[in-house]
Parts: sequence; C-alpha cells; structure tokens
Amino acid sequence: MTNPSTSTGTGKPTRKSKASKSPDASSRNGPADPKQPSKQDRLAAMLLRDDGATLDHMVESTGWLPHTVRAALTGLKKKGYGITSDKVDGLRTYRAVAPK
Repeated sequence: MTNPSTSTGTGKPTRKSKASKSPDASSRNGPADPKQPSKQDRLAAMLLRDDGATLDHMVESTGWLPHTVRAALTGLKKKGYGITSDKVDGLRTYRAVAPK
C-alpha cells in the first residue's frame, strides 16, 4: 500500500514543500553587530602602516598559509593598491599605497 503524499503513482516519490524560513535572530532583535573587517581588509591595513608587514606577520594575523597571503597581495594589486617590498638583512617587508 502506498502513501499518496509520497508517491505520484509513477513510482517516484514527491518532494515535500519546505517550511517557511523564520527570520534569523539578528533581524528579530534589532540591528546585528557591526561587520568585522575581513582578513583582506586587515591585510591591507597592515601594509598601509609606515612599518609595513613581513610575510610572517601577515600569516600570523590571517591564519593563512604563505602562498595564500601572497595570492591576497596579488588581489590587492588588482584592486589598485600599490604593493612594494624591500629586503633588508634577509627580511622582506611589504608595504602598500592605497588606491586613489
């Protein structure tokens, strides 16, 4: 015996309709917390400082692997940041100039 709510007579079960979604807690309790800066925003802020940032500092700040940090630097270049690097005593320091 088949249940009419789960079968169309063709042997295929029918989909049950999804229940309407209730609004999330942030919309019910007023405004949500202010948006936290993204990791890429934090990376840009580090590079814009006068001291710049080393790869180790950027890896520590973001939790990314070094190749991911370098890829993010490329992404910042594409957004218009001027990225430069200097190597002093074997330690490379990256700096940026904000886009206009």
